[in-house]
Amino acid sequence: MDLTEIKNAHKLFKEWRYQWTPLERGYTDKILYINVSDNTIKEKQVPALMKEKFIGGKGYGLRLLWDATKPDTKWDDPENEIVISSGPIGGITQYSGAGKSLVVTISPQTDIPIDSNVGGFFGPFLKFSGFDALELQGKAEKDIIIFIDGVNHKIEINEAPLEALDSHVLAEQLTDMYADDDRDRKNIGVVSTGAAAGNSLIGMLNFSFYDPKRKKVRLKQAGRGGIGTVFRNKNIKAIVVKIPGVKGNLNNVVDLPAIMERGKRFNKEMRELDDSQAEMRTKGTAHLVNIMNDYDLLPVHNYKFGSHADGFKIHGNVWKEKFTQGIPDGCWIGCNMACSKGVDNFTIKSGPYKGEVVLVDGPEYENAGGLGSNCGIFDPDYIIEANFYCDTYGICTITWGTLMAFVMECYENGILNKERTGGIELNFGNGKAALEVMHQLARGEGFGLIAGQGTKKMKEMFIEKGWGDPKFLHDIGMVNKGLEYSEYVSKESLAQQGGFAMTNKGPQHDEAWLIFMDMVNNQIPTFEDKAEALHYFPMFRTWFGLVGLCKLPWNDVEPVNNAETDEPAKVSEHVDNYVTIYKAVLGKPFDKHELIRQSERVYNFQRIFNLRRGYGTRKFDAQPYRAAGPVTNEEYESRAERYDSQLKELIGVDPTDKTTDEKCAILREYREAQYEKLLDAVYKRRGWNNNGVPIISHLENLGMDLPELIETVKEYQ
Repeated sequence: MDLTEIKNAHKLFKEWRYQWTPLERGYTDKILYINVSDNTIKEKQVPALMKEKFIGGKGYGLRLLWDATKPDTKWDDPENEIVISSGPIGGITQYSGAGKSLVVTISPQTDIPIDSNVGGFFGPFLKFSGFDALELQGKAEKDIIIFIDGVNHKIEINEAPLEALDSHVLAEQLTDMYADDDRDRKNIGVVSTGAAAGNSLIGMLNFSFYDPKRKKVRLKQAGRGGIGTVFRNKNIKAIVVKIPGVKGNLNNVVDLPAIMERGKRFNKEMRELDDSQAEMRTKGTAHLVNIMNDYDLLPVHNYKFGSHADGFKIHGNVWKEKFTQGIPDGCWIGCNMACSKGVDNFTIKSGPYKGEVVLVDGPEYENAGGLGSNCGIFDPDYIIEANFYCDTYGICTITWGTLMAFVMECYENGILNKERTGGIELNFGNGKAALEVMHQLARGEGFGLIAGQGTKKMKEMFIEKGWGDPKFLHDIGMVNKGLEYSEYVSKESLAQQGGFAMTNKGPQHDEAWLIFMDMVNNQIPTFEDKAEALHYFPMFRTWFGLVGLCKLPWNDVEPVNNAETDEPAKVSEHVDNYVTIYKAVLGKPFDKHELIRQSERVYNFQRIFNLRRGYGTRKFDAQPYRAAGPVTNEEYESRAERYDSQLKELIGVDPTDKTTDEKCAILREYREAQYEKLLDAVYKRRGWNNNGVPIISHLENLGMDLPELIETVKEYQ
């Protein structure tokens, strides 16, 4: 079927023309609102208070979602929204990593707001089309495509019955369909998902970007929390945006030379230091695999272990050989970090695309650690294929890797068996079986549908059916707030345990990655030190999601003298870069302290949003014990020397005459108590009470004593 036939099958439901507004100091101050239930399209003004308090990106998404929903709105209610927004810095091309967007919705997995950051073209192109945010509400009766025409300044909603559903096909189809010619393909951005998103709670969104060297459309993912599931539940097949082109100062910033100077400085660091520091331009984030394995931090067999003898098979050098080299792999124009690596000409070995030769985006570290080592699979070709299918089917790779590792441990312990899995043998290391479960999910059948509910729902189901000991299932199910853990072993880093389980949305490493500061470098030894780190770094990283920046250029490559500075973990020179860029875009006073305060306002708002929905208190910051220590005797004995010495030195217990069961119990009591002390210290530092609820005086100090927030927190004071 050719593109003409596919496009001719479109049925126009609505066309709406608008007056285009150019950006001024990074903003248009307009929101594009679309309700796909009745095809309402309208333009909304950004209120001054929203701009002041919420900045953009994640902040705009949370504020709009709060206003659009009620405390009991379900993820699949038509009134639930998907909000996509970049931020005032998003879209500049003179500093690396300025192409990020934040996507916000009520999560099918957690029942609270989820935010997921993503690269690609859509977010900046939405801004250049005239809108600071896209607010999607309602539920269409038939599959639709939304077209944002930033050239002719109109919006279309079309019924789209014939397009493919899976992203690697659909994004190419729509790019070709809406581009005037080959040169125009670089001016198209597509948001899509895939077949599995509609059959699960773990669907993600793909944001396209055009690779001019390969002359192919590529994909970046808004992965966490089931946003793709909400997208398909609304019967949206894709969103397409088209612009006339990208040129030097579309953000209409106040001081472009200042941004260019900082951009040149950072690009010089990348050229001179990346090969010796991070190898992002040759390996992307996959360079971390061997580092994590060496430091006992690589998840193996559902986080039981932190390293494996076969770790070398998925070493960073293996990925370097798989990735095409010498290509500027940036997912946004002007990004010199070039970490969006790809495997070209990979032949698929299973599933509906068997025999096809494809480009696979990644794998990144999280894919290698989750799809690979955490499931006991050390085959790089399997990881590449699983990565491809997760992307095109619309499955979050982190979620899938973690839930499949849980499934495999359940299988190894008799909680699952061939009868319960429909004949699939899901032992650790069985990549063929893991792929079959994924294909089942895309087809909407078999055990795949059970796996697609996520770890939290599977635990509940297994317990209800009497398939396993509830305590054991809770201990090994690596999930918090309904969201699966990302791929780092946190047992020996108390700060990282907090960095995962104390997040507002669930355990995602983009908020606080403190393992090396805490465990390796011992830079934050006291509870107060850890609390300060768990205040500063989540707030600092939140800021990237407010303004449209990627976090990787902040600290993956550091200035040569960074270790000699007063606070090397903060990379002060790069913090100053961001302060300078913000001032250069907006032309108003700003410093590193206001940066943190901007984030605190939004961070506390999100905490209160959770409270509004019946969550957000201390009990929801509890972690599975596997995140804190050894659950099984096998785990303990694999690191017996380490744990025995901790019993002696930290607890004052002689392990000599103790059984492994006794030693596990003593260590567990100690580690669980340590985590509770950490919660106390962090809550105090964040201005929250002992139940994890923001204190009213703290909200007043931040200027976030909005009536609706005070009303929500009052009952918890």
